[in-house]
Amino acid sequence: MERFLEQYQAVYQDMYRLAYYYMGNAQDAEDAVQETALAAYENFHRLKDKEAFRPWIFRILVNRCKKSLKKRNRWGIRKEAPEPFYEPSLTSQAEVLELLGRLEEEERLIVALTVFGGYKGEEIARLLNKNHSTVRSKYRRALKKLESELT
Repeated sequence: MERFLEQYQAVYQDMYRLAYYYMGNAQDAEDAVQETALAAYENFHRLKDKEAFRPWIFRILVNRCKKSLKKRNRWGIRKEAPEPFYEPSLTSQAEVLELLGRLEEEERLIVALTVFGGYKGEEIARLLNKNHSTVRSKYRRALKKLESELT
């Protein structure tokens, strides 16, 4: 349990940021992170390579977020504009959220994993079960969209 807690505490903030930007509000992000933590704890004994904890738990988180969004869409719950997320190091949080909201779901996830999770393209490809070149091109396309919105 100590090993799990140590590793979980090391990734918690990045998990929350990713969930927040993916889900669009604090409550859904907290729910996703808590559900992920519970599922990861229950299955931690199955993780053969404990050094692979970070990508493993992020994959669980991404799957939880996708499942939650799918359920939300199935019930016809309209996705609200993301709430402002206040963090002292980010100066124009509302603008960032608005820009990210204009991306497609998968593009937003790839950008969030890169920027907030610190993942490389190959790692994201493994997390999403996609080809590395597909992830790389979607990332570039998303950045071009963001750039065009800013100019």
